Order: sequence, then C-alpha cells, then structure tokens
Amino acid sequence: MKSSLRLLQKQFQLDPKITYLNHGSFGACPHPIFNEREKWQRELEFQPVSFIDKATQLLEWSREKLSKYIICDKDDLVYFPNPTTAMNMVIRSLELRENDEVLTTNHEYGAIERTWKFMSNQKGFIYKPINIELPYDEDQFVRLFKENITHRTKIIFLSHITSPTGIIFPVKRICELAKKLEIMVIVDGAHAPAQIDLNIKELGADIYTGACHKWMLCPKGVSFLYASKEIQNQLDPLVVSWGWDSEEPSHSQFLDYHQYQGTNDISAYLSVPSSIKFLNDNDWVSISQYCHKKVVEARQILLETSSTKAICPDEAVGQMSSIELKIDDASSLYKYLKKNNIEVPIINWNGLIFLRISFQCYNTMEDIYLLNKYLIKYLHGI
Repeated sequence: MKSSLRLLQKQFQLDPKITYLNHGSFGACPHPIFNEREKWQRELEFQPVSFIDKATQLLEWSREKLSKYIICDKDDLVYFPNPTTAMNMVIRSLELRENDEVLTTNHEYGAIERTWKFMSNQKGFIYKPINIELPYDEDQFVRLFKENITHRTKIIFLSHITSPTGIIFPVKRICELAKKLEIMVIVDGAHAPAQIDLNIKELGADIYTGACHKWMLCPKGVSFLYASKEIQNQLDPLVVSWGWDSEEPSHSQFLDYHQYQGTNDISAYLSVPSSIKFLNDNDWVSISQYCHKKVVEARQILLETSSTKAICPDEAVGQMSSIELKIDDASSLYKYLKKNNIEVPIINWNGLIFLRISFQCYNTMEDIYLLNKYLIKYLHGI
C-alpha cells in the first residue's frame, strides 16, 4: 500500500510546501484527469461548431459512465457546476405553500441552508432544523426525525456527509421512513461520491446532488443532480434556454430543461469517465478504507491534544473528521496554521469551533504530526 500511495502522491499538483489537509473543501485533481479536461478543451477550440453539435452525445456518454458508478439511470442525471447551483434549481421549483414544512438538521451546509431560507421568505413555507446534539448517535437521530414529522412535513432535507461536522448520516433509514409517509427526501451528497460507497437506487432519495470535484478527483466545477422520474417534470430550468419549448424535444424534458444552456465549456463534465477509470485502476475502495483508518488514528491524536471528546463514533466518519477545540477565535488559529503552511479549515458551528481534517491518498501521518505539533504550540504555548 505504501509504495502505491507514493506513486499516487506524485500524480497530484498540490504545492509541496503546503501541508494540505483540506481535500473536503475543493478536492485536488491528479494529472491524468486534469489532462483529460485539457484534451476536450483543445478539441472544442479546434472545431467549435462540430464539437458543440455533438455535445449532447458526449454528455450522454459521460452520464452513462457516472450512472454505472453511482448506480442509477443515466437519464435521471444532469450535470451542474456545483451542488449549490443544482439545489437552487430544485428549491426554486418546489411547490411549497405557506406553513408547509421542510424538516432538516442543524448540520447543513451554509450556502444551501441560505437558499432554503431565501425561498421560505419568498413562499412562506417553514424551514425547520432539528437540533442534532453531539456526540452523535444514529438511533437517536432517526428517532428525532420520527418525533418531528407532522402533517405539515412535505420534504426532508439532509446531508449524506455533513460539511461542518464530517458525520455520515443514515440517509437510507430516513428515506425508508419518509417513503412510508409519502414525504419527499432531498439529499445533499456533496461529499459522498468516492469517499463512501454510493448506490443511489438503494438509498431511495427523490433528489440527490453530489460533487465530482471533491473526492472523485475531477477538475473544479463538476457536480451532478439525480432526480427520480416521478419528480423530474416538476423541476423548472434555472436558466431558460433552447431546451425549454424545444423545437426538437428529446425523450426527456428533464434533460432538455437542464442539460443545455447555451455556449458552455463542458470539458470538465467530460473528464468524469477518466476520473472513474483512475479510481478503478487504483483500487480506490482500498484507498478509501486505508484513509478512513488513518482519519480515526489522526482524530485520536488531535483529541488528546485538544482535551475534547469525539463527536461521533468511528463508523460515522469517512475520510474526514471534525475535532472540537476549546478556543474563542477560529480566525486566529486558521491564520496561525496557514502562516506555518498548513491548510486546514477551522469552523464556527452553533457556538462550537471545530478543526476539520481530510485524509486523502497524498496525505501521510507526518502531515498529522506536523499539524498536531503546531496545535500544541497554539493551545498550550509550548
């Protein structure tokens, strides 16, 4: 494993002077996948008209490869530059009325949380976060959802892996609960693809959005939206273009409305098959399992330094974990670590401050030891 990891480390373009423990925010793209995007960009510039004429077929090819990787129908997927854009389209399309409820948690990603709140102000529906206390317990999580569902609950929205706290939520159990009650489930799965096993058909969510530019290693600006066939025709285009009231409609209004939006560089979307090949060729299931073990090991080291307790059990983390810190100023610690060439997010969340580590194939325990060394200096003045 160590020799293969050393070879993989050389594939990434990260600044070697920086200890990079923040893969969760923006990912990192290896040379072969990055070069694949450049190949498509060159083809676009070589003959723009011919390339754009075949864009629909190229996107179908890419969606088919992705659909086999995340297990769903290719025609239930469209690409978006990021999950926030995809969720804006969905949230704006929903027919929610005054006093309808969207049941969610207090662990959701800020940009999408803002989108829900913006639209709740416009339409009058209620965005209702459940307080999921720490330390996290899965059975208590499911019980809280059961207790908070009312006749007004029309939608359940939750993250598959939370951004601020790095916890894997039991999405499948919530989907099973919601299905019995005929409640729609919308999942923010930005961090899930290639960090944990993902089978969208098995999960049973109505809407699922994920990022390919995080743990799937694609160039920046590649995400997908899955929508079940039952809901697709309810989704209005975020940008009205040639696919709306199309002169040559395809077999899918969903694809017509959301896939084609005028002149657009789709080269990043076409890098997805290359990404999947890279992951498969390098036995990424084993890589992720290895990184998970290292995250658990790293978390224990950092918890001892911070004199705090784990916020969730080991099985509720993937390659990312948040450690509570007993400090008052997140910005000060972030600047201190950055000054010492360590890139790691320090997060303010509901009155608590977390340090969130990501462990990818290019990381080593030496990265963690260096982080811990400076954390000790900051916290204890040693």
